[in-house]
Amino acid sequence: MRRTGWTAWVLGGGSLLAAAGFAWPFFASALPEHAQAAAPIVAFALVPALIVALALTLDREMYTAKTVALLGVLSAVGAAVRIAGTGVGGVEAVFILLILAGRAYGARFGFLLGLLTIAVSSVLWGGFGPWTPFQMFACGWVGAGAALLPRIRSVRLEIAALAAYGIVASYLFGLVMNLWFWPFAVGSGTDISYAAAAPFGENLASFALYTLVTSTLTWDTVRAITTTAGIVLVGPAALAALRRAKLGRASRPAPARTATPRSTSLPGGGTRTHPSTAPGAAAAPPTGPRPSARA
Repeated sequence: MRRTGWTAWVLGGGSLLAAAGFAWPFFASALPEHAQAAAPIVAFALVPALIVALALTLDREMYTAKTVALLGVLSAVGAAVRIAGTGVGGVEAVFILLILAGRAYGARFGFLLGLLTIAVSSVLWGGFGPWTPFQMFACGWVGAGAALLPRIRSVRLEIAALAAYGIVASYLFGLVMNLWFWPFAVGSGTDISYAAAAPFGENLASFALYTLVTSTLTWDTVRAITTTAGIVLVGPAALAALRRAKLGRASRPAPARTATPRSTSLPGGGTRTHPSTAPGAAAAPPTGPRPSARA
C-alpha cells in the first residue's frame, strides 16, 4: 500500500477519535459537574491525535519548500483574519480561506491549514483552552471537506458549490462546537439541559433546541452569510491565483538546444571552396579560362 493510502487511513482514524470526543454526551452518562471536570481531560486526549495528524500530513509528498512556504503564509493570513474578527458575533472570514485553499490544494493541505490556523491564532491571541483541540479538528474538517466535493469544470458552478458548502460547514461547525460543552453550559431541569440518565432521543432533542436558540439562529447564520458572500465575491480570482502555484511538482527544465552547423551553401546552389591548409600543399590552379597567347 502506498504511503498516501495508509496516511489517509490513520488521519481518518484520528478524525473518528476526535468525533467521539465531540459526541461523548450521547454515549456516556455524566453529571454536569463531572462533565465539566472531564472536558479538559478529553481535550488533552486529543492532543496526541493532533500530533500524529501533523506528522503524517507533512510526509514526503507534502514536505516541500513551496508547501511549507504556502502553509506559513496562509496560516499567518488565516490567524490574522481570525484575530481581527474576534468579538464580532459569528463573523468567521477565515472559513473563506480554508475552503478555497482546501479546494485548490487538496484535502490534506486543507486539513493541515485548519489545524495550523487555529494553533497560530491561539498562540498570538492567547486563546488556548480545552476548546482549542476541538476547534483545530473542526476547522481542519472544514478545509478538507472542500477538496472532497466532486470535480466541477465550470468556474461558476464550482463557486456555487463552494458557497453552498460554506453554508453547510458554517452550521455544522457551530453544531459540533456546541456539542462538547453543552452538558455543563446550562443548568439542569430545563428543556435544553443535558440529562445523564435520559435516553439518546431525549438528549438529542434537548441539544437540537439548545443549539437552535443559542447558536444556529445567530452566530451560525452570520457565519454562513459571511462565508457565502466572501466566496462569491473573491472566490473566482482567489481560486485561480491559488491554483497557479502548483504543489509538489517540480518544473521540468527546458530541453537543451543542440547547435546546428551553419550551411556553407552559397546562393544559387554553389559551394564555398576553402584553401587547403595542409603543409606543402600546392595551390589549386585557377579554374577560370586561361588568357590566349595570341596578341
